[in-house]
Amino acid sequence: MNALSLTRAEPDRAAHPVVGSGLVALAIAMGIGRFAFTPLMPLMVRDGALDAASGAEWAAANYVGYLIGALTASRFSGHPRRGLLLSLVGVAVTTVAMVAIGRVAIPGLGAGLRAAAGVFSAWALVCASGWCLAELGRRKAGASGAWIYTGVGAGIAFAGLLTWLGGRQKADWLWLELGVIAGLGGLLVWSLSRGQTTHVADAPGKAAPIAEPARRSSPLALVLCYGTFGFGYIVPATFLPAMARDLAPDPLVFGLTWPLFGLAAALSVAAIARWLPHGSRQRIWAVAQAVMALGTALPIYLRTLPAIAASAVLVGGTFMVATMAGLQLAREARPDNPTPLLARMTASFAAGQIAGPLLVRALGSGAEAMVWTSALATLSLLLSALWLWRDAARLA
Repeated sequence: MNALSLTRAEPDRAAHPVVGSGLVALAIAMGIGRFAFTPLMPLMVRDGALDAASGAEWAAANYVGYLIGALTASRFSGHPRRGLLLSLVGVAVTTVAMVAIGRVAIPGLGAGLRAAAGVFSAWALVCASGWCLAELGRRKAGASGAWIYTGVGAGIAFAGLLTWLGGRQKADWLWLELGVIAGLGGLLVWSLSRGQTTHVADAPGKAAPIAEPARRSSPLALVLCYGTFGFGYIVPATFLPAMARDLAPDPLVFGLTWPLFGLAAALSVAAIARWLPHGSRQRIWAVAQAVMALGTALPIYLRTLPAIAASAVLVGGTFMVATMAGLQLAREARPDNPTPLLARMTASFAAGQIAGPLLVRALGSGAEAMVWTSALATLSLLLSALWLWRDAARLA
């Protein structure tokens, strides 16, 4: 089926433990381990725990760690559940350890912790996708796989709400609270996934029928488009709360940007999972990147709180849809063992998101630099969306 059919779908009850494991794991690994620093950075600057330049370096360290994690995640291809649990332990430990910033005089501690969190979050995304999608395919419940990606938006929204509501606390208390929550979430994933199939090798020949033919775009094309997506989304994903803080210093005002981003991400994926489980994933991806381009373009022309909030909704509402569609296409291309291709796509995404902040810094790190980088991101997203749409038509 190549049309975007309006078919409702709920997760299969027999698949609930697997879906729940993936959803909670991605909420922890991405919402806390990967993205919690974004809403917390303005509060750490406020508390004097770091300055803006150090914050940019820590963010870059996280991106580099994410790239390293993506490049090494294929080592878990035989035991993705084991890699997933290990990564969640790492996220909890590195999050709690952020409390030591400002208390322990260890050079490079903050950057090191953010780099380690990036490694663990990349492992979690690759392993959760590889294990959950393969296990759901074995259970003939492949359409339920989209639901695990609602966890990313839910985790971002939760971390953002905690930071927003607790924005008048010291930032290190918020890190401690998030670390404890990450540890408890890891225990829940271990409990839900215990006794489930752990070897991807068990899946061949049992994958659920998929709505589209397995022959899709080449793996290289998927990797390149996914890297373009990483470059396109990273500037608003990194700088939106800081932009909002410049316009409204009250954390109860600027802090709302990140929960909006996460809520849009969770709801958009849930809508796709519920209404379009058998739609063309490549066309869904194309539409997501086109709408995201609108979100990256808005701050170029309008620097107001409503425009920044709209950008957060547009980018947040599409970045996990693109992630879900891209990784599901990888699963279709390599149904026997998708983890290596998932790892290559994640590595390309990581390289793209490293390039965004580096370009901002190379152009001067000011408002003009962000404008030029956002313009290039908008153009890249539009061109890749057009290519994805036309390629989907060619393969129909």
